[in-house]
Amino acid sequence: MMFKISSLLALLSLVYAAPQIKVGKTTLVGRDITGLKQDFFGGIPFAEPPLGNLRLKPPVLKPHLDVETFDASNFGKGCLQAGNVPMAFSEDCLTINVFRPSGLKSNAKLPVLFWTYGGGFDAGMSSLYNGSTIVAQSVARGTPLIYVNFNYRLGPLGFPQGQEADNRGALNLALKDQIAALEWVQKNICEFGGDKKKVTVFGESAGAIMTAVLFLNSPIEKLARAAIFESGSAATALEFKAARREVDWQNFVAGVPSCASLSLSGNTFDCLKRANSTEVHSGVINALTKAPEAFGFDPTIDGPDGLFPDIASRLLKRGHFARLPFIAGTNLDEGTIFTATTNLSSADIRASIIESYSPPLVDPAVLQQSADKLLQLYPDDPAVGSPFNTGTQTFGLPSSFKRGAALMGDLSFQSQRRSWIQTASRAGVKTFGYLFTQPQPNDNPAIGVSHSSEVLFVYGAPKDTSASAMHLSSIMIDYWVSFATSLDPNDGRGNARPHWAQYTPENEVLLQLNGDNTTLIPDDYRKKQIDFINSDPTVFHHRRSLRMP
Repeated sequence: MMFKISSLLALLSLVYAAPQIKVGKTTLVGRDITGLKQDFFGGIPFAEPPLGNLRLKPPVLKPHLDVETFDASNFGKGCLQAGNVPMAFSEDCLTINVFRPSGLKSNAKLPVLFWTYGGGFDAGMSSLYNGSTIVAQSVARGTPLIYVNFNYRLGPLGFPQGQEADNRGALNLALKDQIAALEWVQKNICEFGGDKKKVTVFGESAGAIMTAVLFLNSPIEKLARAAIFESGSAATALEFKAARREVDWQNFVAGVPSCASLSLSGNTFDCLKRANSTEVHSGVINALTKAPEAFGFDPTIDGPDGLFPDIASRLLKRGHFARLPFIAGTNLDEGTIFTATTNLSSADIRASIIESYSPPLVDPAVLQQSADKLLQLYPDDPAVGSPFNTGTQTFGLPSSFKRGAALMGDLSFQSQRRSWIQTASRAGVKTFGYLFTQPQPNDNPAIGVSHSSEVLFVYGAPKDTSASAMHLSSIMIDYWVSFATSLDPNDGRGNARPHWAQYTPENEVLLQLNGDNTTLIPDDYRKKQIDFINSDPTVFHHRRSLRMP
């Protein structure tokens, strides 16, 4: 899902032609991507380094730098996370990057595509995403735009858990990083030739979830005019208060040597602010290694004045969400990569459902009855499981794997996308939906058209280089760019491509994205199952992965 840009930049750039931009009193010296006639400006701080007394606090916006010149020729380091290259990570990571067509004047007023990466809220970095193909195609089709991405804090530093974090108002810091980056765009993108009134936010997985959460109770309507959600809705994330994951915070603190003795004290922040970054990184790794579930650090409910004041379904029901146009879609087999390959008996799956949605927001008996109903609706029949459309093949796995994967995908992704787009369209919001079904011949066939498999197509670099895949990638970029520049994916420019009908209460249709058959389809797959999941959203206050025993 991710790929590096540094080698491409090195091959295509000419140092002597380095572009320059004045932002405030600072001259940013970028890099010329000569072969593509683009300018790159990277590693620009958009907030003060979140170190020392600023650790575990909301970001402090840094609209301008306090130096005369700044080397913006490369990306900054990623935020602290697990990985084999610790030198690639730093706490001083809140940086932003801009790709633009070369030679723009500051009054060009080009639309902006603003990307938030995924990675389970505990991994990822902006340097892994190369926006140059998107920008190049936008220019070639006569609708040039600017691409922006950024880094946000991850794991316990981005999504602190536990009652102490709640008491100190230190929740959802990564969401606040995202807002700060958007505020930086509002203040500065005009200097790059962008139009601050034409920002489209887009992201995948955790990035889409974060963006969707911002639709609930943030100033997003002042920061963007549209969005694209790839495989993620607000209700895809864990919807509990931070206290539920006390153990994750304790594991983090226990991994910070100078603070380990305080891990169970409920009074850890002061010590953590005094720790050095090496110690803190050890704590991050300890927390991720010992997390009792796949994703230990998600957005959390943060109260009436917070960014995530209540479970999403309640807010949507009340009409409490931003009225911005959007595209929302999913991939055919969202659940496969999150599904265990063992412990998949009916009893195991039932137990995992109950544990995952506990403590319940409904009577425990209702949750138990709902788990039983799900097992009826999703039988242990590989012919109807995920990866879908693969008949009775089991790929050497237990037949119940396909059952678990179908359940996982529908509970966490498909039902949420459908609920979100139906609610918004019924409120009069301009929406478009998709289902990505392009086969992935280079991947394990057991995962099918899996979660995140569309990302490389959006970035113009699918692993499959067949004519079908490359054509689909090109028209997907056209749809995305068209929407970002005109709020309609059907601007008639670029590749000839099927008309993408708006999703409305009278016409609930999706665009199937498939290189051999891109066409409109009704949004009614597994209707009985998904209708049941969405019939009482408080039962399934949704998780990204079921806990398997």
